[in-house]
Amino acid sequence: MDKLKQLETFASVATRGSLTAAAKAEGVAPAIIGRRLDGLESRLGVKLMVRTTRRITLTHEGSAFLEDCQRLLTDLANAEASVSAGGVKASGHLRLTAPAGFGRRHVAPLVPHFRELHPEVTISLNLSDRVVDVAGEAYDCAVRVGDLPDSSLVSVRLADNRRLCVATPKYLQQHGRPATPADLARFDCLTLSSDASQTRGWAFAVPASVGEGTDIVHLRPGGPLDCSDGQVLHEWCLAGYGIAWRSIWEVEADIAAGRLEVLLEDYAAPPNGIYALFPQRKHLALRVRLWIDFLKHHYGQPDFWSSGRT
Repeated sequence: MDKLKQLETFASVATRGSLTAAAKAEGVAPAIIGRRLDGLESRLGVKLMVRTTRRITLTHEGSAFLEDCQRLLTDLANAEASVSAGGVKASGHLRLTAPAGFGRRHVAPLVPHFRELHPEVTISLNLSDRVVDVAGEAYDCAVRVGDLPDSSLVSVRLADNRRLCVATPKYLQQHGRPATPADLARFDCLTLSSDASQTRGWAFAVPASVGEGTDIVHLRPGGPLDCSDGQVLHEWCLAGYGIAWRSIWEVEADIAAGRLEVLLEDYAAPPNGIYALFPQRKHLALRVRLWIDFLKHHYGQPDFWSSGRT
């Protein structure tokens, strides 16, 4: 069995979260994907994934191995691109899309810098909180934050993303602090309205109902204010109107400055991801490959998320 194919399959299953999604993206039966994973684990002599009928969870070894796999596959793709391009500079038009709030803060500021490096590339950036049809609307690359749905798109994990409950010190002085996620029912929670893309609610890790470990539960706390725009929720939270559940990229600078305090840290759910997605293509354009590498480089810098950019 092709070792490279095993690595590609492992990375695909890990990022998509299921054998079925990986099989659908490649156009093969799930059983073939399962056999490749079995072969990889047998060859390495270590368990990389815990597979159940409901979900797939990476082991500690699997998480570490995934990073190495993604780096290896990216390096290989870059090597092939540099050879096939024959030293030709990236050129052409690059169509990008990203969520509005995240895009304003962490994608848009990087676009001009990317073009400075590649002046023969022109760029269009779409910022929208709707789920854009990347392939159907002819986008070259999308940035997505959070769990990915089953998709025929290829995904590259750019960074981890954590969500935290936060509130201002003044609000906590006036109303107290929740001790458990269930206590949120007694507080003013600032939530996304029902027509927004976040549909599962706030995620928390709680003690497992059976055995050891934790379960991930999703709550839908209520409150007097909700909005379809996450940036507005952030501003309301800073103004002291209640508790919000926001991504670390959005609130880290406020936490460091003391404007917000983190709540329920012991119940924080494991991080999900920030991804670059692009349509399945046999030959990915050099400009797209370089853009993805550019994002991954910047998002991997230790001080990138805490720089307080707006």
